[in-house]
Amino acid sequence: MKLKVLALVMLCCLMFGCGGGQSGNKADKVVYVYSWGDYLDPETLKLFEQETGIHVVLDEFDTNESMFPRVNEGAVHYDVICPSDYMIQRMIAAGLLQPLDFSKLPDAKKYIGAEFFKQAESFDPGNKYAVPYCWGTVGIIYDKTKVTDPVDSWNILWNEKYAGQILMQDSARDALMIPLKLMGKSMNETDKAVLQQAQEMLVKQKPLVQAYVVDEVKEKLINSEAAMGVVFSGEAPIILRENPNMAFVVPKEGTNFWIDGWVITKSAENVDNAHKFIDFMCRPDVAVKNFEYLGYSTPNTGVKELVEDEELKNSPIAFPSPDVYKDQETYKYLGNDMDEYYNSLWMKIKVD
Repeated sequence: MKLKVLALVMLCCLMFGCGGGQSGNKADKVVYVYSWGDYLDPETLKLFEQETGIHVVLDEFDTNESMFPRVNEGAVHYDVICPSDYMIQRMIAAGLLQPLDFSKLPDAKKYIGAEFFKQAESFDPGNKYAVPYCWGTVGIIYDKTKVTDPVDSWNILWNEKYAGQILMQDSARDALMIPLKLMGKSMNETDKAVLQQAQEMLVKQKPLVQAYVVDEVKEKLINSEAAMGVVFSGEAPIILRENPNMAFVVPKEGTNFWIDGWVITKSAENVDNAHKFIDFMCRPDVAVKNFEYLGYSTPNTGVKELVEDEELKNSPIAFPSPDVYKDQETYKYLGNDMDEYYNSLWMKIKVD
């Protein structure tokens, strides 16, 4: 009887595949991806599925902070995720990621610029866990028909002349970064006395703020519903294209040089497929589709020559001079206690 059962099991294994990891039938056909909302051209997903036969199951998040607990709690086993710099560092520290096998990422090695891997070492020492996908800065977009003062400093966001016409990012790190830069401090500041001063500056600014926003900032600025807003540089070309009255500037005090990157989770069940997905997104003909769809700057060195839109190809926002970002900081993970402190300061600003 036992021999008959064993023979039946072996037959099933031959017919349908068995075991864990990449040998399973399910693993051969699917990859679970968790990324920012609207951060991939749907056509690239279709193309990946057509070329590989691997189905992409995509979930989306709106902030790093909403993504982390879902992954940390292990409620869903994602294969590939696209966090930001400091969150990648946090996930490494928490043991949530596995090292990448770069022998399976030939296009990543060939086309992702060395300067971006170098910058990524600030949060991924040795470049073991992440492949840069998009990057940019944070700056101010303003309506030239409404703003009559020079815009070259974060100070403009405290100008009472524009009360009710200012949009701020609904993010603890991105909001507190601004007064910290005005104070000449690091955006990775850990001195609580300094952080409290930064909080006080944002409290004083609050009566001037129309809204604290995330994705809504694009629509509001395109529709001229505000005089100015704090935006990621990748949103700027889209806003400027739709509303030519707008202009974008990186303030002289400095800003955040952010990088979002592809990582593979420790709990990934489809590791080979995850590598295939990441490398596919690094292929220039695919990367250019995502670049044109998103507007965010790309670290992919093969993209610019493939861009057909001359205005976008020559955009100093999409393809900025290295001088724009060479001396800028990148967010770092400051530890759970300091993260909670930043968030408590931010919540107090919004609630009070």
